[in-house]
Amino acid sequence: MAASSASEQLLGVLRDTVVALVRRDGPDLSARQLGVFLTVYLTEGPHTVRGLAAELNVSKPAITRALDRLGELDLARRKVDPADRRSVIVQQTTKGAAFLRELRKIMGEAGSGKETKSSSGGRRAASA
Repeated sequence: MAASSASEQLLGVLRDTVVALVRRDGPDLSARQLGVFLTVYLTEGPHTVRGLAAELNVSKPAITRALDRLGELDLARRKVDPADRRSVIVQQTTKGAAFLRELRKIMGEAGSGKETKSSSGGRRAASA
């Protein structure tokens, strides 16, 4: 039961975080884009398209599409690897670092119960 309670709590934090991201001004990221973004910002680099595809177990074209969007939003940038011009390195940006700080704040508030509904019914996942 404790694991189930912890899972419910984590699902509630995830839901509240996603809802806060959707409600805020600015563009929304898809789950894949967010996964790529978080991998670039939270794991040791350097990151390449090939490496991200392997780590996330998705195709290189899927990573490229996600990076196209992250690049449009200035949340990440691509640079040709000077050591291997066939390889592309994915870099963090100032705007991406600011987005990560905002995301941490939103998740912290969701985890502490700020900006959440007073009724727990809206935060619970349906039982299978």
